[in-house]
Amino acid sequence: MSGPAQDIAHQVRSGQRSAMAVLDATLARVRERDPRYNCFTALTEGRARQEAAAIDARRARGEALPPLAGVPYAVKNLFDIADEVTLAGGRVNASNPPARRDASLVERMRAAGAVLVGALNMDEHAYGFTTENTHYGPCRNPHDPSRIAGGSSGGSAAAVAGGMVPLALGSDTNGSIRVPASLCGVFGLKPTYGRLSRTGTFPFVGSLDHLGPFAASAADLAAAYDALQGPDAEDVACAQHPAEPVLPALASDAPRLRVAVLDGYFSEWAGPQARRAVEIAAQALGAAGVVELKGAEQARAAAFVITAAEGGALHRRRLVTHYDYYEPLSRDRLVAGSLVPAAWTQHAQRIRHRVYREALALFEDYDVLIAPATPVAAPPVGTDWLTLAGRQLPARASMGILTQPISCIGLPVCTAPTWPRTGQDDHLPLGVQLIGAPWREADCLRAALVLEQAGAARALPL
Repeated sequence: MSGPAQDIAHQVRSGQRSAMAVLDATLARVRERDPRYNCFTALTEGRARQEAAAIDARRARGEALPPLAGVPYAVKNLFDIADEVTLAGGRVNASNPPARRDASLVERMRAAGAVLVGALNMDEHAYGFTTENTHYGPCRNPHDPSRIAGGSSGGSAAAVAGGMVPLALGSDTNGSIRVPASLCGVFGLKPTYGRLSRTGTFPFVGSLDHLGPFAASAADLAAAYDALQGPDAEDVACAQHPAEPVLPALASDAPRLRVAVLDGYFSEWAGPQARRAVEIAAQALGAAGVVELKGAEQARAAAFVITAAEGGALHRRRLVTHYDYYEPLSRDRLVAGSLVPAAWTQHAQRIRHRVYREALALFEDYDVLIAPATPVAAPPVGTDWLTLAGRQLPARASMGILTQPISCIGLPVCTAPTWPRTGQDDHLPLGVQLIGAPWREADCLRAALVLEQAGAARALPL
């Protein structure tokens, strides 16, 4: 059980390749491919060479190397990188001073031996599902560059799908890991709210923000997740949760997962490809039930209110002084959000807790719930409207229609890529959400591994 990242680490540890040789090949691929996909907003070549050289020096001294030794990765440009400006997709941030230290998760990746090669494109301030960034250009889907990569972590998913890096980090507030993972055909993990530290990242919605990895295999996703775990006193949501490594557990025998399909809201808003993706996953996992999360629609509405209010409050002062620096796709929503009455957000939080309790009841009988990750495969860049359930809906807001209810209640989710063949957009992937009970990331990742081993889910990086 391995993947591209673990294969690289094995080669570096065994001396088959040097970390510097891996880095040289990675930078060459990025320079060759990224002009077509527009994933990267910065390369950190000088730093990467220092990190690769340090790994090679440790091996030369006969030291044991860490689990991700020499593995290249990149991060969404809302992660602080020491001596780099944290853009968070915004022009308004370009004149900020460089970060003085790395984000906590970047520090943990470095401790695990991974080599940081750059920062990645995203929707401005993470407020979007398409990565059609007005300032830095749209990120394009490697499986069809005329299509969107999804967002807001589009650069992260596309960099893995485009074969430029085997691992990437992103953020997920309303679906920003799961949507691009689905559209780009890679594995992505949104852990339980509070599982991974957010210290040193540009915030969006403090009560909904999650961070997590992307990878080209379920095992690599688990390896990256294990490297990122651990409490952090600087992030109050992450202060009390010890690391619970999952990669060793994936390699051991475990009881068969109890799996059900989420119906109702999640099938209503799914197109033919999305429904087929769920069928593929349900068959491979032996799903034994069909259940509903009756509060899903209300949870999505609550997520909209919380997002608008907290996002608007965060940006209110700079919207007054730098309104023209914000892109039109997000600034008017932020202005409107800054005017949301406090009573609305209080009611939204009450809905959130009620739906959370409803979801917990479902996990009394099941370990994993299956739902589509996106309603359709990747639409063309510039698409304004989608037809879903016979209704015309705004495309940029509606790509997260199936992820937002789960973000709102903070459950862990692994997105696994399927390739449904329905006669429409057959060359494009579409992911499924594998949703677990709180703190049960291991169940989500084990379900993804079962799908991968059965041939029902696979990433096909170029």
